[in-house]
Amino acid sequence: MSLKSPKLTVVGAGPGDEDLITLKAIKAIKSANVILYDALINESLLSYASDDAELIFVGKRKGCYAFQQEQINDLVVAKAKEKGQVVRLKGGDPFIFGRGAEELDYAKSFGLETAVVPGISSVIGVPAYQGIPLTRRGASESFWVITGTTKNHQLSNDVLLAAKSTATVVILMGMHKLGEIVKVFSEENKQETPIAIIQNGTRDNENIGIGTIESIESIVAEKQLSSPAIIVIGEVVNQRIQLSSVLQNVKEQI
Repeated sequence: MSLKSPKLTVVGAGPGDEDLITLKAIKAIKSANVILYDALINESLLSYASDDAELIFVGKRKGCYAFQQEQINDLVVAKAKEKGQVVRLKGGDPFIFGRGAEELDYAKSFGLETAVVPGISSVIGVPAYQGIPLTRRGASESFWVITGTTKNHQLSNDVLLAAKSTATVVILMGMHKLGEIVKVFSEENKQETPIAIIQNGTRDNENIGIGTIESIESIVAEKQLSSPAIIVIGEVVNQRIQLSSVLQNVKEQI
């Protein structure tokens, strides 16, 4: 593999289904000298990499970090200067709670060329696979996207604001704060508000629980739902469309 000029391309790998990745992302993976990938990507995507590309896992599994963020930043710079083109492969979209902008800023400060390839965010893709529209006339005019856990490991204050609105609320990284989320919405007299929790969205082992704010904790226990999962709160959950298996049939034909 010929040495290329130092470059960082931050690539969104989509929400989990290996087919939910863009052509531009596949081209970036194929051209990479080094790929640093996270835990939430579908590892089958690494098959697009060149045979002599270096593949490095830098994600987090069950609370254990392979690398701290500062180490990842330094590794990107070191590998780019050593081997050329580095791809940071991230689940979903790298600019939605993915630290993509932070890593690009750091790389630029060392003179690296930088680029980004957007991905299908789990915010949109995961509810869509379950037939849940985030907006629908007569049900929701807007939607919030909120991290359930802040840098300080606290529930985001934006959840309190969102609970006062009529918008659809999508919460990422919120399973460990589910009890607090239920309390916030209950205090707004929204015990009957529909809620869906989707674990491993768009993957073969996808699992979903649907209920109300009042019932969801017992449903989570019954179905043994856990992270990684997204939480969708609002009337649109009751507007869920029963999708056919046409898409799956198309995939099999391909």
